[in-house]
Amino acid sequence: MTYHTSRRRLLGFASTLAMAGALIAGAYTKASTLPAGQLASDTPSFAPVHRGEPAGRRTFWSHLQLQQADAWSRLRDTFQWQDQWQDGAGHARVQQWIDTYSAKPHNIAEIAERARPWLAWILERVEARDLPGELALVPFVESSFDPEARSHFGAAGLWQIMPRTGDALGLNRSGSWDGRLDVVRSTKAALDYIEYQADQWYEGNIELSLAAYNAGAGTVNRAQRRALAGGQQGHYWDLELPNETMDYVPKLLAIAAIIGEPERYGVELPRIDGTPAFARVPVTRTLRLGEAASLAGVPTGELAALNPGLRGDTARPGQVGELLVPADRAEPLLAALDSDAASDGAMSDIHVVRRGDTLSTIASEHAVAVTDLARWNGIDSPNALQPGQQLTLSGS
Repeated sequence: MTYHTSRRRLLGFASTLAMAGALIAGAYTKASTLPAGQLASDTPSFAPVHRGEPAGRRTFWSHLQLQQADAWSRLRDTFQWQDQWQDGAGHARVQQWIDTYSAKPHNIAEIAERARPWLAWILERVEARDLPGELALVPFVESSFDPEARSHFGAAGLWQIMPRTGDALGLNRSGSWDGRLDVVRSTKAALDYIEYQADQWYEGNIELSLAAYNAGAGTVNRAQRRALAGGQQGHYWDLELPNETMDYVPKLLAIAAIIGEPERYGVELPRIDGTPAFARVPVTRTLRLGEAASLAGVPTGELAALNPGLRGDTARPGQVGELLVPADRAEPLLAALDSDAASDGAMSDIHVVRRGDTLSTIASEHAVAVTDLARWNGIDSPNALQPGQQLTLSGS
């Protein structure tokens, strides 16, 4: 079973050399997020955590008003590998994981529920690239669809991206932001990474690229050279790899098989709308999460759950390009921000004095001379400023 990318192109990374270096150096084996015989819902470190939402409360996603389209049906229609492994080299390995997972159908259902906000959107991204729909289930294997999942080895987010790989992919990190946890950015980066590796190292072979995604390109390249030297074709199923990587594609195919026929395996999947559950709202000014939630008309915890990349409570335009908001609440937030922008434009020549402001700091903030600022506002004593006082920033 082999799937190749339909495009032979280099993807738009900030630095191709940095990416290649990260791939060659990636001979590590990433920590398994699905221990043998166990789904991550049994692993405490990957239990779903939503900042600002009380423990035990039903997630707000279960209350979304769903439309007729169904994400699972769409997903099944995009599967491309299900008929191939059954009679191929991977049959026994895939069947082993089907048996393991289907023994605990409630775990599959729990993780599927956790996928509710993200599944339809990720599937759209996979479809847009003409990739096998099975790739939309990689977060199932990697993080049990917990966007705040972290491994002991430093991988983070839905796609469990390592720090150095995240840096090469442009997923910035700071004390208040982690791009690996941002679902929109990390999904694009992960799919870029998988396609890039397939085209760069494996003549478009996605299975080998998935192995490299798990173990690092260096590990897979060495295993492939050994297989070729032994007279094999060097496909994924020929390679001798670390145990976790040997199981990586079989796990993905096993989950897809169960999703494909949930009734057969006693799994009850939650109904998930086939259109994305969130909308993307540009951050045009510094915005506290609580304020944004109030403007959108949703609880702060719900907004925090959609924006796990934001590690503090404030979104700043230079750092956060957008906030994810429940699809039906985006318009109120956009309208409020547009209104604020209009007000800011009207007040652009005015500075309202804050506690601690001095004439010097105000002049520096607005790139004007201290003497001009004093003259325009008739200020004789710089110590006379009062909080709330309005100062004009021009001589007109």
